[in-house]
Amino acid sequence: MIRAHKIRLYPNDKQATYFAKACGTARFAYNWALNEWKLAHEAGENVSEAELRKRLNAVKHAEYPWMSEVTKCAPQLAIKNGLHNAIRNYYAKRAGFPKFRKKGVRDSFSLSNEQFALEGQAIRIPLLGWVRMAEALRFDGKIVGAAISRRADHWFVAVQVEVAEPMSAHARENQASGVDLGIRALATLSDGTVIPGAKAGRACEKKLRRLNQELSRRQGAKKGEEKSKNFRKTQKKLNRLYARMANVRSDQTHKLTSMLTQNYGLIGIEDLNVRGMMSNHRLARSVADMSFFEFRRQLEYKAAAANGRVIVADQWFPSSKMCHICGTKVEDLDLSVREWVCGQCGARHDRDLNASINLRNYAIQSA
Repeated sequence: MIRAHKIRLYPNDKQATYFAKACGTARFAYNWALNEWKLAHEAGENVSEAELRKRLNAVKHAEYPWMSEVTKCAPQLAIKNGLHNAIRNYYAKRAGFPKFRKKGVRDSFSLSNEQFALEGQAIRIPLLGWVRMAEALRFDGKIVGAAISRRADHWFVAVQVEVAEPMSAHARENQASGVDLGIRALATLSDGTVIPGAKAGRACEKKLRRLNQELSRRQGAKKGEEKSKNFRKTQKKLNRLYARMANVRSDQTHKLTSMLTQNYGLIGIEDLNVRGMMSNHRLARSVADMSFFEFRRQLEYKAAAANGRVIVADQWFPSSKMCHICGTKVEDLDLSVREWVCGQCGARHDRDLNASINLRNYAIQSA
């Protein structure tokens, strides 16, 4: 199993400039190769990522000499990993047609394992030297690569390590739990525990609106207009706020998924139609604030690392509408109804708790 440890970097001005150049080189190589692949695709030809890298190597020294100012991994791995995965996902119908990358949007570049070294709280990068890290690498195992990325004005390195054994083996199959995700509360467990959502977006809503209004009034907000220093200052404040909101969501999701996988060997959840929920303009902001997709992604890989299992019920499974005592199903149950009484056995149910118990029972039966 490959685990990644994401660590904040503390580069000086020279090192931060190098990182920005490397991100730009990776972005240019990705877009260059994507354009070549699109032309070949339209002509009915099949071009591999190896052939695209070979073509770029043949012309980069003459046409793009500035690429040599950064590590050779930046352009090569942008094609080998980034573009290759995008094309593969497109053919597997997991994603749409690959798009060109934009400056300032998810800036990053990758390094192969022989192109960097770790020593305590520092990482050595080609043509740059040692850069300070916030902490040392936590995992033991073979290092297979690293990716350096920027969020707002902070830089991070994600080191990928091949771990020989699961991180934990204390989870047991007979310890089962159902988890019902929602908007009012992030999660309701089958034992009655309710975890409220952080709702970072709602907490920062006023400040977010104010900064967006302020940015729209700055010189540079209009297309084609030169960006002023005040525009860039406000933009930096806005990026930091977005990063803070993302960190709050990520922190809660990591803590909750870690708690679940450490205490339960069998976890039942529902396959939510997040895209359909986002199409409802009244729910879209609240749904996005809860990070349902990220919750499931973390839960699945952490359960696998802890020798546990995650059982996913179909999105049409009547977790909320079915009485967990007698199994009677209610045909119509509006979202506004938070409690209901079973017409067969007379039991009174809390909507979310009943759903989580049904998901736990479904997981036990499926296992």
